[in-house]
Amino acid sequence: MEADDASTSAALMKKFASTVKGVGVPEFGWRICLAHEFQEKRKPFQASNVSLSNIVEHLGLGVRYLKWWYRKTHVEKKAPFIDMINSLPLRQIYGAPLGGFGGGTITKGWRGEFCRWQLKPGMYHYKTVIADQFTVCLRRGGQTLYQQVLSVERPHTLQGWNWGFCGSFAFYHALYPRAWTVYDLPGQNVTLTCRQVSPIIPHDYQDTSLPAGVFVWDIENRNDFALEVTIMFTMMNGTGTKDDKKGGHWNEPFHLEKEGEAVSGVLLHHCTHINPYTMAIAARAQPGRHLSHQTAFSPTGMCRALWTDLITDGQLGSPAGPSPPTQKGEKTAAAVAACCTVPPLGKNTLEFSLVWDMPRIHFGAGEREHLRRYTRFFGSSGDAAPKLSHYTLTHYRDWERKIEDWQRPILENRSLPAWYKSALFNELYFLSDGGTVWVEVPSDADITGGLRSEQGGLPALPPVLSEFGRFAYLEGQEYRMYNTYDVHFYASFALIMLWPKLELSLQYDVAASVVKEDCTQRLHLMSGRVSKAKTRNVVPHDVGDPDDEPWERVNAYLIHDTADWKDLNLKFVLQVYRDYHLTHDHTYLTDMWPVCQAVMESELKFDTDGDGLIENSGYADQTYDGWTVTGPSAYCGGLWLASVCVMCKMAQILKDDAVYQKYSDVLERGTASFEKILWNGKYYNYDNSGKSYSNSVMSDQCAGHWFLRASGIGDGEFQVFPQSNIHSALKTIFDLNVMSFANGTMGAVNGMRPEGVPDTSSVQSDEVWIGVVYGLAATMIHEGLVEEGFHTAEGCYRTVWERLGMAFQTPEAYCEKNIFRSLAYMRPLSIWAMQLALERREAEESAAP
Repeated sequence: MEADDASTSAALMKKFASTVKGVGVPEFGWRICLAHEFQEKRKPFQASNVSLSNIVEHLGLGVRYLKWWYRKTHVEKKAPFIDMINSLPLRQIYGAPLGGFGGGTITKGWRGEFCRWQLKPGMYHYKTVIADQFTVCLRRGGQTLYQQVLSVERPHTLQGWNWGFCGSFAFYHALYPRAWTVYDLPGQNVTLTCRQVSPIIPHDYQDTSLPAGVFVWDIENRNDFALEVTIMFTMMNGTGTKDDKKGGHWNEPFHLEKEGEAVSGVLLHHCTHINPYTMAIAARAQPGRHLSHQTAFSPTGMCRALWTDLITDGQLGSPAGPSPPTQKGEKTAAAVAACCTVPPLGKNTLEFSLVWDMPRIHFGAGEREHLRRYTRFFGSSGDAAPKLSHYTLTHYRDWERKIEDWQRPILENRSLPAWYKSALFNELYFLSDGGTVWVEVPSDADITGGLRSEQGGLPALPPVLSEFGRFAYLEGQEYRMYNTYDVHFYASFALIMLWPKLELSLQYDVAASVVKEDCTQRLHLMSGRVSKAKTRNVVPHDVGDPDDEPWERVNAYLIHDTADWKDLNLKFVLQVYRDYHLTHDHTYLTDMWPVCQAVMESELKFDTDGDGLIENSGYADQTYDGWTVTGPSAYCGGLWLASVCVMCKMAQILKDDAVYQKYSDVLERGTASFEKILWNGKYYNYDNSGKSYSNSVMSDQCAGHWFLRASGIGDGEFQVFPQSNIHSALKTIFDLNVMSFANGTMGAVNGMRPEGVPDTSSVQSDEVWIGVVYGLAATMIHEGLVEEGFHTAEGCYRTVWERLGMAFQTPEAYCEKNIFRSLAYMRPLSIWAMQLALERREAEESAAP
């Protein structure tokens, strides 16, 4: 497997003209030469990509959306929760993001640019700030030999600096939450390895919340003489938005010594009226290192003064005191430099940090103030940047030890292909860079508004929320809705396996919303009908828009009235039991039990003929919100039966005999109906509509069985689907949706006709959904189809990361040719379901006699 990996990944490194390997760069991960150019340039999905028949079908939606979009953007001056008019163009530049969970993120691209920003909660800004750079200066005997910005860019500003590093002499390697950039300085016999570290540590609920990152520079001198080496870190006060020139921003140097360790740097105070923050760039002070700084310089024009200051003696002027506040229209930046001597044929290290402190946040509506999670440990007064810098630079080695301990068993498992090791860890980027917020819950909060457990509600403030806070992440950077639940169903495996308390916290928030109602009437764009914003005893689509007031106003999604969706309630029940199975948290199960009963009662009304099987309502009433489904269906019917099964299991655990008997009866009738109506001898039909697509092969038809297997059931007393049928369906999907699509190289297409051509009946049936594919692969692994599972998933990884240049922005979907949809999406986190399946198989094999 790994030999094949090496050959197929080689194209990304084809232009690398050096042989250096850098310091500590791991064997596995995503590696690319800085000179690489992706040949395929895809476009985002637009109306012009819709077939004529689908345009006619969705004409009303288009008209209503345009009216709503104009009012939202031009009257309310707000960002649409989905902007179908201005989809993000593909920029093939992104690298691993910096920062922990919930404090905001800053992305440094694989070519070295700081280019994606999410400091304002949930709202993204895509701007390369050209002044944000690292520069190297080499000196010998009091003379500067070489000074170079470590960037391949050749910008029109700051032309007093030496730009245009040759990308053929550098490569980038990402294994999230770390990344390495290796530079072989042409003609200098010097190699620099910049190691980027973020505090992403499984089962850690303190350091993982920190808005911080480290850049460790390992310097290798292959000369027979010593060199003085300086690394300069420059940063603009701002993120490239119009706020940068509003005036009132200022910088000041700082030095903090504590417990025998010292750091020095510059604070950049960004004094906006809403969500002000302080960034800090700093270096660690140690014997043999000289630190210097420039408190403020203008990041416009030629900027020769800073360049000359460094080139003169390898140090900066280090003025004392703060800079004056900027005037309107003026920008400011700062610089920190660290210098050390590197002996002949020797090595040395310099360490920098970047932190940002925005402790108190407001969402777009501005109605409530929230404290970010990290304020529990560093305070909420806005003066934490020096302490954060010091903590980061003195603790990152402990972070790395924990990261290595976590990743080592997987990386050293030679039975796993190399591409999988890269995908498994690198797809985790979205947990931090999904517009993520992690905030404290006030001690007097009542999450259900007074409805207690005995009334079908919950405790006022469950301990998991009080202790671990409230967590939310977007459906996607373009689909701006927090905790979109039909998608979280897939992505949740990453949380429950690595940060289970955050998954439980999220579930309590969703459960609290279930029992609430919002009678505000609003128009739904697909149907044109007006209905409640939130109906009681149904699971919300999402917990809100960051440009509004999340948790207070849920269901930012306006396309359909999701109170009638068939999958949301079922996905809640399935996740409750899976979470219990993996955590053994009996209190959680007990708290969730009345909510599970309530949503299943709501769901029962969709069984209109009393045969134990729910029916879809003739529109796209589930996560495939552009793919119409009518009557009994493989996807929702399978989820329903799996949910009924886990209701029986939970009732058995909780000794609720009445509920057990009720759902046992439903299960018996429903399984018989499902097999009779949908099984065709090879697979489960898409639906029972009798339309031309009703016998399409849906790649996601076994989703219910997948969750049963992930929850440790699905056979014996709790077998729902005949094992032979599941195997036959999976083999059919592999033969048709995988191997008959794009020569088996792009994963599984959502819908395939039995004759081996993609189903084009909807705008989503001929798409590949990466997160669905990873879930499908997990199902295959659970069922012993390990080779097929890996092959299926590999197609998506190769397409996204190696062919299309979508690293660290994995989309929701792509088609076989030309287009993609919704960059940087939640669902691909489902790759962790593959890891759970692998661990389950390993445990079963170890236990076998």
